[in-house]
Amino acid sequence: MPSREVTLNVAKLPKKALIAGIATILFAAGGTAFAEIVSPSPVTSPSFNGSVYAVAYRGSTVYVGGAFTRAIVDGRNVERTRLAAFDSRTGALLDWKPSADGNVRALAVDGDTVYAAGDFDRINGESRDAIAGIGATDGALTALRHTVAGQPNALATGHGRLYVGGRITAVDGVPRTNLAAFRTESGALDPWAPTTDDTVNALATGADRVYLGGSFHRANGLRSTLRLAAVHPETGALDPGFRPKPVSQVLALAAAADGVYAALGGLGGRAVSYTREGATRWTRVFDGDAQAITVLGGIVYVGGHFDKACTTTNNGVQGVCTDGSLARGKLAAVDPQGNLLDWAPQANGVAGTRSLAASPELGSVSAVGDFTTVGGLPRKRYAEFGVVARRAESARATSDFVASYNFDTTIADGTFDDGSGRGHLLRAVARNGGALRLVPHGAGQALRFPAKCTGAACPRLVLQGEAAPDLNPGARPIRYGAGVLLSPAETSSGENIVQKGYSTGGGQYKLQVDGVSGKPSCGFGEDVVHLARSRVSVADGNWHSLECRRTGPTLSILVDGVLQSSVPVPATLAVNTDSPFTVGGKGAGANNDQFHGTLDDVWVHIG
Repeated sequence: MPSREVTLNVAKLPKKALIAGIATILFAAGGTAFAEIVSPSPVTSPSFNGSVYAVAYRGSTVYVGGAFTRAIVDGRNVERTRLAAFDSRTGALLDWKPSADGNVRALAVDGDTVYAAGDFDRINGESRDAIAGIGATDGALTALRHTVAGQPNALATGHGRLYVGGRITAVDGVPRTNLAAFRTESGALDPWAPTTDDTVNALATGADRVYLGGSFHRANGLRSTLRLAAVHPETGALDPGFRPKPVSQVLALAAAADGVYAALGGLGGRAVSYTREGATRWTRVFDGDAQAITVLGGIVYVGGHFDKACTTTNNGVQGVCTDGSLARGKLAAVDPQGNLLDWAPQANGVAGTRSLAASPELGSVSAVGDFTTVGGLPRKRYAEFGVVARRAESARATSDFVASYNFDTTIADGTFDDGSGRGHLLRAVARNGGALRLVPHGAGQALRFPAKCTGAACPRLVLQGEAAPDLNPGARPIRYGAGVLLSPAETSSGENIVQKGYSTGGGQYKLQVDGVSGKPSCGFGEDVVHLARSRVSVADGNWHSLECRRTGPTLSILVDGVLQSSVPVPATLAVNTDSPFTVGGKGAGANNDQFHGTLDDVWVHIG
């Protein structure tokens, strides 16, 4: 049967200026995206069969160290002896597998080197006493090799040095009192040698300081340096302008341009924000030790073995909150003013979260420790929380979008209006009796496509616009998405939601649902189409917000505001196609990758 255009007489509805549910994202200087706050739901990632003590990012790679001997991926045990790495964007375990014969307690990254410290005597079967440099891609040992008398348990890099803290008495027979440093270029022991009278638990480097935290009472012999001090990054001289007064031992630090954040233990843990002078900006109190801290986009993330966050700074016996509390199992988040946020992933266990790391590049936070579930999901000793977009609460300018469709407004001939104001109308193209159905959704309407069917005579229906040049992103950033309702019975081998162009003749960008599993993916490219595939299905009979995002060298997919996957793409890759923009399929032919569910709030943003 020949294809025919269907004209629908749909009653006009009041135009909505706002497309409800469109996700927005904040951008840092230089174009790096990060979330206002990460999702409380962890993405899919490897688990581990023993404690994980340390975590660090290098680009999209996550490195972990601990007491484990196996990584658990898709139910399979894979040998990884106290060190492992995986791709944050996909969750795939990488073939980086140096082995340590003792626990790894701290990690730091500098350039192409991952530094490890801990209880080990050998790495990859070679002698490395408590500290080692390891190639970030090949896992080979660097020339860094020293004899350390004592127990290092904290690392930080900066100013051309690897800084080490712990309970240390000498390096290569040269006296050191709990602190030492090595040159990152040569691996040689550096003259930097401040002292403390007790253990250093944490280090953090700033532009002109190295912060020291621990259980000590004096740094460089001065009494006014109780538990937290700052020293010069080259000379080790004490910075007299920094005079904090933490009430208990410092277990973790995170440096910022305007000060430092500290995680404290004691009878009820604390997260404290200090100015550069050491004045306290704010304090959050918990019913157990705060032993990990990091900052991303101004939000401070705290981990520990607490179960509750106190509503005031008062607590009593064994750290119990005396003025009320809120459930915060092992993880919490605090805004720049010190307000406790609703973010509450709820991890389990006793020791809980031991370390945290943040990636501004990915907009992600990683937590490691001894928990086995997070938010009721199995996450054994590692969890990663991806970017979640802040939803708009007021109308955004329609000029932000090059196309937007909420299916609530039509014009006289029954085509769907473009809420962006650019006039990119969508018209229904049908075959074999494919019928358009509008169904209630929220305060407006959504669009239901033909039911699942096999065979050449099945109904087909797509919405098609003109081949508008301003819908071509070229090599510029592009974001596009839709609201999707899909049941398990409506999945097929492949269903297109949004598409412009083909893999040849100018390239394409598209959003689709792949296979009966109902996992969506984003495609972008010419000749070779790069695909970012979600780790989760959306075929569960509920509404989901899907977003594709191409920014420079990265293509990502978000489901309900949560980053599910990212893949690299050439930064110069461009899409400029003469093909029309389509919704619900790539055409009305027999093999059109017909969508069988319900769509709402389709949108495209370029630039």
